[in-house]
Amino acid sequence: MENYDVIVIGSGPGGYVAAIRAAQLEMKVAVVERAELGGICLNWGCIPTKALLKSAQVYRYMSHAADYGIDLEGTVKPDFEAVVKRSRGVAEQMSKGVQYLLKKNNVTVIAGTGKLQSNHEVAVTDAEGTVTVYEAKHIILATGARSRSLPNVPQDGVHVIGYREALTLPKLPETMVVMGSGAIGSELAFFYASMGTKVTIVEYMPRLVPVEDDDIAATLARCFRKAGIKTMTSASVEQVVVEDGICKVTVKDAKEKVTELTCDIVLSAVGVQTNLEGLGLEECGIAVERGKIIVDDYYRTSIEGVYAIGDIVHGPALAHVASHEALVCVEKIAGKNPVPVDYANIPGCTYTTPEIASVGMTERACAELGREVLIGKFPFTASGKATASGSRDGLVKVIFDKRTGEWLGCHLIGDNVTEMIAGAVMARQNKMKGEDIIHAIFPHPTLSEAIMEAAADAYKECVHL
Repeated sequence: MENYDVIVIGSGPGGYVAAIRAAQLEMKVAVVERAELGGICLNWGCIPTKALLKSAQVYRYMSHAADYGIDLEGTVKPDFEAVVKRSRGVAEQMSKGVQYLLKKNNVTVIAGTGKLQSNHEVAVTDAEGTVTVYEAKHIILATGARSRSLPNVPQDGVHVIGYREALTLPKLPETMVVMGSGAIGSELAFFYASMGTKVTIVEYMPRLVPVEDDDIAATLARCFRKAGIKTMTSASVEQVVVEDGICKVTVKDAKEKVTELTCDIVLSAVGVQTNLEGLGLEECGIAVERGKIIVDDYYRTSIEGVYAIGDIVHGPALAHVASHEALVCVEKIAGKNPVPVDYANIPGCTYTTPEIASVGMTERACAELGREVLIGKFPFTASGKATASGSRDGLVKVIFDKRTGEWLGCHLIGDNVTEMIAGAVMARQNKMKGEDIIHAIFPHPTLSEAIMEAAADAYKECVHL
């Protein structure tokens, strides 16, 4: 039996980071992966989706070239197959990058499906069905999640699909219904609408992107309407019947009114389901609650020697969260004193056009807690950089505690705002207050100076509004 210091099951943003960090700390490490290295994020999630959205952005720019004084002769049209091919190429390149990093750090890659045999043993079944048992002092579970399928609207992979199939459709559908308006649903709805598909979003909650601040959600709704995307909120898909290749979608709203939509494809984007099946959790006595493994601040499970990180534990199902949990977990194993993850300061990003980025509490959450706050807003219509770039949709919204000045929340919607949110995350981590933001000098002209302007607006000091 081959022995390791650490075996990681799963090679996504949590798993491969855990493996590499453990190797850097001079441990003997192996990672078990049953599919592509890099997991869902690199192969079927974050990265290929962003490649598709970049193609959509380029197409939109070219379609509006005349607005910038550029004359393009002939009709500009997308080549859907080429767009998908480019996206798959980007994913393949990133997966090879993870393979290189694991090899560079002397991490052994074991191809197959891993299962706990005990708190120090992992049984791996390879493609031929051969089972090999490996021993480790520490085992880290990082098996991630998959597209969630509703019982009343099962996915068939052809007409009712998940995000994975949405990345590789053989042809551009004429019509599509998207169930759910979270990051996955909104991004793919925007992509397909940009390519020319007639898209309808059905959202169960009263507003789009329901985890975001109300002002951000309202702005996205206006932008989606302008882009020709139809939205139905406070509504649910009751069933989908496929007849002669056409999906008949029954939708019920909050007043029990039933509407029937027809489309070529139904995209189910109603969340994710953790990959816990077949891991040997029950046999080993590992505690699970509501489909998530219970862990402490350092990702130790209920049995000694086994840890869990990423989508399979409680917390936001985000790649950057899994990666940071991996670092904390491994450094604790190595005897260091890592700082536990601050789940109140996790940024979230949605890569629609306009983009959405946020961190901290929404205005609604502050009100529910009875917090007395100062709120500042700065629209990009007042931004010189946004006006020059031709992308004036959106705003920056900041929330401060009225008494202490604590920065409670930062919410942005606009062009490239996902590149701006890190500044707010670092400022909040370092306990910067509202007045500190106002007194910092931001470069002009930039989109980022809208954060300073919004802070000034909260304190009634904004010059440019």
